[in-house]
Amino acid sequence: MSEELIIKHCSPTLAGIKTGNLFSCSYTSKKKAVAAINRMNSIFVPKGVRILPLKFDGKRMLVYVFRPPKLAKDLSDKNSCELLKSQGYRLLDVKSCILQLRRRINAGSDFPHEIGLFLGYPPEDVRGFIFHKGNCCKCLGCWKVYGNEEKALREFSRFKKCSDVYYSKWLQGTSIQKLTVAV
Repeated sequence: MSEELIIKHCSPTLAGIKTGNLFSCSYTSKKKAVAAINRMNSIFVPKGVRILPLKFDGKRMLVYVFRPPKLAKDLSDKNSCELLKSQGYRLLDVKSCILQLRRRINAGSDFPHEIGLFLGYPPEDVRGFIFHKGNCCKCLGCWKVYGNEEKALREFSRFKKCSDVYYSKWLQGTSIQKLTVAV
């Protein structure tokens, strides 16, 4: 797992404008991957960001980068709570929800589409995606939009600009530690 992958896929979270990001990457050994994640957490945790592996599968892992306080706020939303309960979540604190999400991802059956809530997607869009099985969306960007299209398009543009600026700064030598905003 390289810094470049984190910058490319998680800049809006590092910048503090998004709850979380998710990406997949290869690894050579689980032990080395966990060590790399621990190294990154030594940089991220003081800035209010966490990085967790959600799944190890063959030689690929699914990595979640998030801001716990933002996630707690998002998951406490009434619509988010109702959606999580409908998907079998009993305890709605951040730690319990992440553990349940990890269990659902590793169960290997249907992918848990409620993951959108963990990434900061609007609950109405997550619910719409689940209800419509990914069809009939108003528009598509970082996620499929079923609710406020105008607001989502502004967010997509904001996230893209952030990612472009962060990647450029990283290529110019700015460290990932400096690029990670303490919020």
